[in-house]
Amino acid sequence: MSKAETAGWEREAEEIKQRYQWAEGMGGEEAVRLRHEKGFLTVRERIAGIVDRGSFQEVGKLTGKGEYDKDGKLVKVTPAPYVMGIAEIDGRPVAIGGEDTTVRGGTSWGHGRRKGGQGGFIDDLAHSYRIPLVRLIDGYGGGVASAKRGFTVFPGHTNDPGVNVAELLGMVPVVSAVLGVAAGGPALRAVMAHWSVMVKNSTIFASGPPIVERGLGQKVTKEELGGHKVAVDKAGTIDSTAASEEECFAMIRRFLSYLPTNVWQLPPFVPSDDPVDRCEDDLIRIVPREPRKPYSMKKVLEMVVDRGSLFELQETYGRSAITALARMGGYSVGVIANNPMVGGRIDVKSARKQAHFIELCDCFHIPIVFFMDVPGFMIGKESEEAAILREGARAVHAKCQATVPIISVVTRKCYGMGGGVGIDKYGLDFKVAWPSGEWGSLAVEGGVSAVYKREIQNAPDPKQREKELEAELKKITSPFLTAEAFAVEDLIDPRQTRPYLCRFIKAMQPRLATELGPKAKYGVRP
Repeated sequence: MSKAETAGWEREAEEIKQRYQWAEGMGGEEAVRLRHEKGFLTVRERIAGIVDRGSFQEVGKLTGKGEYDKDGKLVKVTPAPYVMGIAEIDGRPVAIGGEDTTVRGGTSWGHGRRKGGQGGFIDDLAHSYRIPLVRLIDGYGGGVASAKRGFTVFPGHTNDPGVNVAELLGMVPVVSAVLGVAAGGPALRAVMAHWSVMVKNSTIFASGPPIVERGLGQKVTKEELGGHKVAVDKAGTIDSTAASEEECFAMIRRFLSYLPTNVWQLPPFVPSDDPVDRCEDDLIRIVPREPRKPYSMKKVLEMVVDRGSLFELQETYGRSAITALARMGGYSVGVIANNPMVGGRIDVKSARKQAHFIELCDCFHIPIVFFMDVPGFMIGKESEEAAILREGARAVHAKCQATVPIISVVTRKCYGMGGGVGIDKYGLDFKVAWPSGEWGSLAVEGGVSAVYKREIQNAPDPKQREKELEAELKKITSPFLTAEAFAVEDLIDPRQTRPYLCRFIKAMQPRLATELGPKAKYGVRP
C-alpha cells in the first residue's frame, strides 16, 4: 500500500482542535474583558457554573463564519453567537444553551438551522430526548437586518420549522434565566417556560427604550421598562429574582431537583433525615384566637415540610398567596397557601399565580396541598375592574382540570368563592382542618348584617340583635359539628399536621405512577 493510502486523518483532527480553540475564545479577549467589567459572566462560564463538572458535551462548536486568505487557507473562525449542548445536573441529563454576547452582542444567527435562541436544535434535542431544557437568555433577537437574505421574513416564536413550544412545555421541564438583556424573541422565549428567573442587573421587555421613545414618545431607562422590580414584582413576567449569577445557577439546580426528567417519570425521591413523625409544638399556638390578627403562614409551611425543602416560586408577586415546591418524607409536593400577613384574600395576581402553579404541578405529577386561610376573593371597585372574577374562575378551572391528588388543610378561614379555589370537589374532596378552622359561604361577622339586614334594622336595639344573631350562628359553625357530620374528613391537632400529611403523600405514589405521560387539556379556559 502507498503512503497516501496508509495516512491517517491527523491533519484534519488538528484543524478541528484549532477550530475548537477559536470557538472557546468566543468574541476575543477584549470582548470577554468588557463583559466581566460590566458584571456579567460569559455563556461558557454560565454553563460551567450550572452543570455537573465535566459533563458538558457541546454540539455545533464549529458553527461560525470562516476567514480565508487568498490561497483559500483558513485564517480564523468567528463562532456563532450561541453555545449549546447536553450536560448533567445532579447526574440527570439536560439540554442547555445560551447566547454568546461577546459575538455580535448575542444577536440571532441568521444562517440556515439555528443552534438555539428562538427555537432551533437545542429545543428539538430536548424534545427528542425527553430531557429538561435550560435556556440562558441574553440577547436582542432579530432586527431590521433580517432582510439581509434579500427579502423579509414573517415573525414568529421561531424562525425554523421544528418543535411546537407548547408541546415541549407539556413534556419536559423548561427553565429560563435572564442574564443580561432579553428583548423581542428572547424575551418571549424567557416567558415560555415552567419557571423563570432573572439576575437583578438584568432587564426584559418586548422592545427597548429607543423603540418605546420613537413609538410612544416615552423616555424610560431599561430598568424602568423591564428591571426586576417591574418584571418580577409588579408584572409577574418573570417568576423569581437572583442577587447574582451564582445564586441564579443554584436556584436553577434546585428547581429541577423537584421535577422529573420528563412527564413519563415521577419526580425523584430524595431521602431526608427529617423524621416524618416530627411534631412542632409552636403549631398549636401559631393561629391567634383573634380572627383578624395575622400570623406567618410561611412559618407554618416550614414547620410541616421536610426541613430546608421549601422553595417558593413568584415570592414577590401576588403575595396574598404562597406557591412553593417542597418535600414531605422525601416526596415532591406543591404547596399553595393563603398569606394572612397580607390579608389572605385572592386578588387578580394571586389567582393568576395559583392557576399557573396548579398546572405546573399537574403536568409533572406533583400532588398539591392547600393550606387555607382565605376570607374570599378580593372585593371592591378596583378588583372588579381588574377582572377578579375571570382570574378567579381561571384558578378554579386549573384546579378542576388537575388530576393529581389534592389535600386541603384549613388552618383558619375558608369562605366564599375564594375558599372554593382550594377544595377538590371533582377529586377525592379530602379536607383536613385545625380546631381554629371556620368555613361557609360568608363569615358570620359581616354576613349576619347582610342576610338579616331587615330583622336587625327593625329590632329595638339593632346592635344588640346583631350580636345575638352572630352568637347563635357561631354555635353551629363549630368545626366539631362539621366533623361529627363527616362534612370535614378530619379535625386534627395542628402539631400532628406533618406526620398526618406525610402518610398520605406516601400513599399517593401508586396512584401517581398510573397517570404518567402528557396530560390532556379539554375545553376553553374561562
